[in-house]
Amino acid sequence: MGTMTSTYRVQNPKTNKVVETFETISDADLERALTTADEAFSTWRETPLEERAAVLRKVASLFDAQRDELAAIIAEEMGKSVREGNGEIDDVVDIFTYYADHGAELLADEPLETEGGSAVMRKVPLGVILGVMPWNYPYYQVARFAAPTLMAGNTVLLKHAEICARSSQKIQEILEEAGVPAGVFTNVYASHDQITTLIEDPRVQGVSLTGSERAGRAVAATAGKNLKKALLELGGTDPYIILDTDDVAAAAKTAWKKRMSNVGQACTSNKRIIVMEEFYDDFVAEMVRIAESFDQGDPMNPQKGEYYPMSSRDAAETLDEQVKKAVADGATLHTGGELAEGSAYYSPAVITGIPVGSESYYEEFFGPVAEIYSVADEEEAIKLANDSQYGLGGAVFSTDEERAKRVANQVVTGMIHVNIPQARGAELPFGGVKNSGFGRELGPLGIDEFVNRQRFFVADES
Repeated sequence: MGTMTSTYRVQNPKTNKVVETFETISDADLERALTTADEAFSTWRETPLEERAAVLRKVASLFDAQRDELAAIIAEEMGKSVREGNGEIDDVVDIFTYYADHGAELLADEPLETEGGSAVMRKVPLGVILGVMPWNYPYYQVARFAAPTLMAGNTVLLKHAEICARSSQKIQEILEEAGVPAGVFTNVYASHDQITTLIEDPRVQGVSLTGSERAGRAVAATAGKNLKKALLELGGTDPYIILDTDDVAAAAKTAWKKRMSNVGQACTSNKRIIVMEEFYDDFVAEMVRIAESFDQGDPMNPQKGEYYPMSSRDAAETLDEQVKKAVADGATLHTGGELAEGSAYYSPAVITGIPVGSESYYEEFFGPVAEIYSVADEEEAIKLANDSQYGLGGAVFSTDEERAKRVANQVVTGMIHVNIPQARGAELPFGGVKNSGFGRELGPLGIDEFVNRQRFFVADES
């Protein structure tokens, strides 16, 4: 912790300067926040669905109206270009609108065929739900968790990443401006010990965490010990298989764009690009050419052909160490991988030949590194794709759709795509298997995670 009074801060990754610090919440204030959230639940759960939907729609319109300010906040906090920040706001608007539009039908009672009475399966809210959210998509990740959770009638405590101190507070302000009653959504600058305290508290009914595998294990252990529902969305080393292509340059351009989105800091980045040996050399050469065409850019004033800082100096140093270790293990760094002095800029890298099965091979490279593998045939591609401790997303490309579907069908992930890097949409469930976690966000499944599916049986009059 050093001499800083607080870990919550705005620290501009472009300069590594701490712009502002925030006090971690006191235990007394945290207890008050939890009490208020618990008390607010008793009225919010009785608020008609149409009223909840109206509030969610208002949240969407406020995000839309304030997008420039919101994008500027995260550009300073975690280095996202304001152009990508604007795209993130589009997703937030979609998510709140989706649950406003579909919440009532998704939460409707389901009749059950039975004898001796009538039965329905109800979806009843649980109470206070804790969200522990990451810095890579500061608004989108919270929307993904909070929109369905609130629509279902729960109340929310948000513990955001320490570097998202302004954006997390801004989210609370927007929700309150939209008419969410006090205590229904509360941002808390909580410490890790305080998170444990919250999960242990009987008033907290569940926890949703998006973050590292290490954080997931810690939260899941505490949740399990306290018999609390948990949803985990953790890391990924998503396979991206190109079986064949009639345009290597176009295939490389598509793969590159996906890999460098958000400066490579996405759970579902195509972290292992797997290509057939017959066009591997051409593909790698094309990726190197693209990588070398990029210049350092300013997140506040993005131009074409630029890369931006990673979220923090720490994150950039970690990635630099990972790449150096991979090279020491026998990999080839073709270009990039240069860590700037005194900032979080890390030049886009292309790396090949990481020995399959090595420690480096199994690690997630959370930043602008294109990792490319050569395979001889479909069988080897599938084997490589599944040789991962993670199972989040992935994609398979071929000019022959049936061939791509056949291969995709054998990839073990929560989400798999054919002939598109990743499909997007509030209606599409998101989540993984293996060490990528469990549970699903978004779509119809997202609103089912934090509800009591209650069997309600009324006997026939005899």
